Amino acid sequence: QVRLVESGGGLVQAGGSLRLSCAPSGRTFSNYAMGWFRQAPGKEREFVAAISWSGRSPPYYADSVKGRFTISRDNAKNTMSLQMNSLKPEDTAVYYCAANPAYGSVWSGSGHGIRYWGQGTQVTVSS
Repeated sequence: QVRLVESGGGLVQAGGSLRLSCAPSGRTFSNYAMGWFRQAPGKEREFVAAISWSGRSPPYYADSVKGRFTISRDNAKNTMSLQMNSLKPEDTAVYYCAANPAYGSVWSGSGHGIRYWGQGTQVTVSS
């Protein structure tokens, strides 16, 4: 069974940092693009960041997180991470790891068409 398992969520004060990790199991995702979406209470799921399978193409970031979040991956370890700095209360959401064969327009909006999803990890930023 293919699974994407997120870790690293938690409670942090505004201005603080968290690092989310995603560890796939059941298969390797070294040839898949990977990324993150998030969903805040009462809102639709939204794109956060994505990275190509090789990591050599420029990563995608939502405008709201550019300059604060950094996505990276280590295919040798089959892991992907999201470093989140200068966190704001509006970053509070459940963050979902995602994987998809294609690296393109599917990494936008609510992620309709993304093939694999994790269960999500809660990030709460207090003011």
